[in-house]
Parts: sequence; C-alpha cells; structure tokens
Amino acid sequence: MSNVQVITEFATLPQAQVLQAQVLEEETRWYAIQVRCQFEKKASLQLQDKGIEAFVPTLKQRRRWSDRWQVVEFPTFPGYAFVHLHPSPAHRLQVLQTRGVMSFVAFGGEMIPIPDKQIDDVRVLISRDVPYSPHPFTKIGQRVRIRGGCLDGTEGILTSNRGDKTLVISIEPIQRSIAVSIGDYNVEPA
Repeated sequence: MSNVQVITEFATLPQAQVLQAQVLEEETRWYAIQVRCQFEKKASLQLQDKGIEAFVPTLKQRRRWSDRWQVVEFPTFPGYAFVHLHPSPAHRLQVLQTRGVMSFVAFGGEMIPIPDKQIDDVRVLISRDVPYSPHPFTKIGQRVRIRGGCLDGTEGILTSNRGDKTLVISIEPIQRSIAVSIGDYNVEPA
C-alpha cells in the first residue's frame, strides 16, 4: 500500500508544479520602468539576458549627417521601457539591479500595471511598419476599435483634424501617446 502512495505523490508533484507555473503566468503583467537617458535599448538587452521580457518601442527617423542621409531609431517614449513580469520582490529587485534602470513607474509606492492591450497595440504598429508619431497625452475622447486591414483590433481614441482621422494610443501610467493616421479604415465603438 505504501508503494501506491509513493506513486500517487510522484504523479501529483508535476501537476502541482504545472498549476504553480500557470498561476505565475496568469499574474505576469506589463510595467513601465524609468531608465537613464539613452539607456532604453541597453537596459532592455540586459533585462532580456536575465530572462525578463522587455520591450522598447522605437521610431525610425531619417536624419542628415554632414555627408549623407541615415535612418536612425529613437525610443518612442524616451526615458521609459516596459517589462513583463510577476510583481514579486525578487523580480522587482532583479529589474532594479539592472544598469541604467532607475525605478518602476509607481503611484503611492505601488507599481502600476499596464493593460496588455495597450502594449499589444503599440507592438502591432511597429511590427506592421505603420508610420506613427508621438502625440500629446490624450485620455478624453471617443474610444474606437479598427475593423479590417493591417490594424484590425487596434484600439485607441479617435481624433479628427480637418477631415484627417487619427487614432491615438495612450499608455496611461507614463502619460505618453502615439498617433497614427487611419484615413479610410473602418472603426467601431470600443
């Protein structure tokens, strides 16, 4: 009978570990971190080397050097990067011990999670090479979702200037926004 109990215990051990891993995966969220000036990419690479998912959205701009034109990548949100992690003290410490990282974006000492949808929408713009630009932080307006095309499912605030429709995607904890011209895309209330 004791052999059966031992086998039962071993059979349930991996299942318990799987459940624990699922709980940790469910609790991982995106957080904004403040980094030193011009350390966004360096900090992101160091965090990835530590096994922490990090994201720094970049904006490509064409710049003129003395003898040629060059396409240069700049951080979309200077001074900030994003990390996807469980908010445990061990993970926080691992991030804060990274060279160039100054702090987590927090309010009242509590880290502010960023909704996955906001990060996903920024990633869609970058991955699809859709031209976008920084925009003043916008929180008020009609929230819409794009239907169809390469930006299908992207959500933001609809603005209009002289007939040109623009979708503004805001990252609330850092109070920064980006805008993309959506022209003839179909939109629906979000």
